[in-house]
Amino acid sequence: MKNIKKLTWIVLLVCVNLFAQQEKGIVGTSNWLDNWTEFKPNQQNYREPTQIISGNITKDTKLYKRDTYLLVGSVFVTNGATLFIEPGTVILADYTSKTSLTISKGAKIMAEGSETDPIVFSSNRSVKHAGDWGGIVLLGDAPLNKFGNGSVANLHSQLDPSNYMNVNYGGNDAVSNSGVLKYVRIEYAGKRIRGAGYLNGLLLAGVGSKTVFENIMVSYCAGDAYEVWGGDVTINKAISYRTSSNDFKFNYGAQCLLNNSLAIRSPYISSSEGSRCVKVLSYDKKEEVDFSKKGTLLVAKNLTMLNDSETLKEDIEKGLVNEAVYIGEGASLDMNKSVISGFNPAVILDDRISINQANLEKIKFTDMYFNNCNGNIYVNNNSNNDDLENWYGNAAFFNVYSKSPNGETFIDITNQRRPDYRLRINKIIAINKPDINKD
Repeated sequence: MKNIKKLTWIVLLVCVNLFAQQEKGIVGTSNWLDNWTEFKPNQQNYREPTQIISGNITKDTKLYKRDTYLLVGSVFVTNGATLFIEPGTVILADYTSKTSLTISKGAKIMAEGSETDPIVFSSNRSVKHAGDWGGIVLLGDAPLNKFGNGSVANLHSQLDPSNYMNVNYGGNDAVSNSGVLKYVRIEYAGKRIRGAGYLNGLLLAGVGSKTVFENIMVSYCAGDAYEVWGGDVTINKAISYRTSSNDFKFNYGAQCLLNNSLAIRSPYISSSEGSRCVKVLSYDKKEEVDFSKKGTLLVAKNLTMLNDSETLKEDIEKGLVNEAVYIGEGASLDMNKSVISGFNPAVILDDRISINQANLEKIKFTDMYFNNCNGNIYVNNNSNNDDLENWYGNAAFFNVYSKSPNGETFIDITNQRRPDYRLRINKIIAINKPDINKD
């Protein structure tokens, strides 16, 4: 009987300890990155293409695992058609033809892979590089805060006039359905288009809430890994790995829940335009925005944002490390139970945001874990952050602060095949009050 009681206490202790480890940052009773992710895509040898996809897909079409597909040029799914993709299917993008895949308004993509059979979009080059192709674009008819609707015509070089109607997005249907992306990898996207900048790994423009995004990995993207313009979406278990620009960017009145997701930055991979884990804006230009409509709102829960630097102090001194989170004027952010580790500083607020109670109530950080950052929360171009630290350091917000190396902070980040970025909180000494001075 004593042995049974002892075993019961051990089991309870293990369960409580496991829960404590995963209270903040990405969570899961097991490592949900296992099996379907790939952190070294340059070592993957995909089969030679057996089928070519080009032009417009105007009727329901299915892609099969038994074939390998080559996307050529700007491919549009139009006319209310649905593109079905079987689990395990590999789609390679032609480097020479500025390839992208656009799901036009009213059309759908049903790309539902599995943990053991993910769907892969990658480059067809033998030696792959960030920006080899244009990525995936979903256009829906959910609201945005611009006057009128939007268009992504500028993202396509030499767009055929017959496709002008297929690049529009936005409308009034917040619950519209553009399909499913689940257990999908997007590799080496973000091609640069003259006059438009870099494309994204996954661009969601005016996408409605019935669209499903879950278990998606964007790696080595030259532009933003995930960009959301307007719409109403929920994104679960998303990974951005070594993206040159922003990992997650939200704009034009997007209403978004980002949950249980991971952004891993390298100090040696960045963009001249700035590179953050999370960038939340309501507009680029005030004159294009209808302020009677909703501004951007991001609710972010259980995020892990990690700057993977072995020499953080030196990298900061060299100007290689930016802030993890940037919030623009008019945007709202509610971030909860998330980890920010190794940034300079953790958060920057646009200098047009007045620091008062009304604005700070729109920018929430609660139950956060700030680790090893060169400062915590600042207004851009203002080195005095006492008011912000006093506000967010209030015990009522349950934020904690630490100075622990990454190797001691996360369960196993050195495993190159199956890393585990969940928080190892039982080995961390944290404090409840921030150090208001930078290192």
